[in-house]
Amino acid sequence: MATYPEYMVAPIRQDLTEAGFEQLMTPEEVDQALSADSGTVLVAVNSVCGCAAAKARPALKMAVSSSDKKPAKLVTVFAGMESEAVAQARQHMLPYPPSSPCIALFKDGELVHMIERYHIEGNDLMRIVNNLQGAFEEHC
Repeated sequence: MATYPEYMVAPIRQDLTEAGFEQLMTPEEVDQALSADSGTVLVAVNSVCGCAAAKARPALKMAVSSSDKKPAKLVTVFAGMESEAVAQARQHMLPYPPSSPCIALFKDGELVHMIERYHIEGNDLMRIVNNLQGAFEEHC
């Protein structure tokens, strides 16, 4: 069950989908995106909170658009909306606790880099961008 009305989250979803992120709506879509032969996949757990708007989404867009090396696939799930898809994404992110927003990089189904909410709230935008770009350099 959705926590927020769709009209409220539609522009927030659009912020990432216009930047090339695919919105995953079901657990099956999450599992397919993060399969063992998926290559590099960047997963953004999107949310309505202020740190998502001020830092997470801008950092994601900036890091992807300005990097030579980048993940093969960009996907997103929305916390508080498609709860089953979000829960499945979080299963793939274990042992990290649930966090939104958060950003995870997978390579062939294996979690290789994680940015939790406290890394987003406690850092400035460029530090998050640099963190992502460093992960892209290492794993993509």
